[in-house]
Amino acid sequence: MTDRIATFPDWQTKPTVSPVQGDLVYPGWLAGSWSMSSTLVEMVAPLAPEVTTPGFEGNRQFLNQPVVCQVRFLPANVVERNKAILPLLSLPTQSLVNAQIVSDRAFNGLNLAKAYLGDRVFRVWIDPRDSNRLITKFRDNRKLFSTATGRTVEQPDVDHFITTELFQQFFQSPEKPYKNQVETTTAYTHQPDNTVTADQFTAVYLQPPHPKAFLAGDRPVALYHYQLKFVQQGVR
Repeated sequence: MTDRIATFPDWQTKPTVSPVQGDLVYPGWLAGSWSMSSTLVEMVAPLAPEVTTPGFEGNRQFLNQPVVCQVRFLPANVVERNKAILPLLSLPTQSLVNAQIVSDRAFNGLNLAKAYLGDRVFRVWIDPRDSNRLITKFRDNRKLFSTATGRTVEQPDVDHFITTELFQQFFQSPEKPYKNQVETTTAYTHQPDNTVTADQFTAVYLQPPHPKAFLAGDRPVALYHYQLKFVQQGVR
């Protein structure tokens, strides 16, 4: 994954990943509640103008504009047990230290979606039949289904953590349903002051029945580079 990041944005193929098994487990230093700042610093459409993806040009408004929201990473058993918002201060410190730490994906997904799209987002939840599927419902009744299908993890040392995930996305819309595949590769760094920084790279791949899916093949049609910063809120 380090080599892949080094070649961005010259990505010609999809990453090598293993089928998803369970949830993505993060290092203990990500446990807790954070204020996350996400800044889009680079965006590339490598196959334009022949092949593009919906929404690419609209994302230019976010270039170099920090977007801030609250996110949290909790013990897996706590995320499973608590579907509603959970006050982090009520969590015993020991439970955060010893448990497997996972993203509270419904909470994080809702906050991030609202930070970018505002009140158009109505609700975000995990599909009770598939723990790796996140469903986002919009106020116009459209839905986005995002299912993690592949994953790989690398931890070069105690303060660095890199992960790549592949997601199958389906936009359910009465006008024009749309599906694609999205890669998210993120390199996290635990800083000496206990903040966390990250470089996140997102690639969008077309899929049939998109008329140009075969032309694009395994090459991405949109690439985004975000810089993230996490500042802790509350107590671990």
